Amino acid sequence: MPDIEFLRSEIERMRYQVHRQRGEILQLRRAGIATTSAEALLDRMLTKIDDLCAERDRLKKERPGHNRGKVFGGRQVRYLDDEANPTPFLRR
Repeated sequence: MPDIEFLRSEIERMRYQVHRQRGEILQLRRAGIATTSAEALLDRMLTKIDDLCAERDRLKKERPGHNRGKVFGGRQVRYLDDEANPTPFLRR
């Protein structure tokens, strides 16, 4: 099973290949050459990228995060009638 870094690099590499393939399709169209097979290859490449992205997202979700469920920059709110905290900041 590939790790998440491998999937990220493979997605990046394939996106570059898709960019090149689209350029080649444009060149073929300008030259008046049929692009059916090139477009079929492009479609397979895009499907492969979608599959890799889904696998990456699945691995990303499974990976434990050190800040999962925490809010960055959040503050603790204390109330006047909170007996556990005698130093209130906000009123209800």
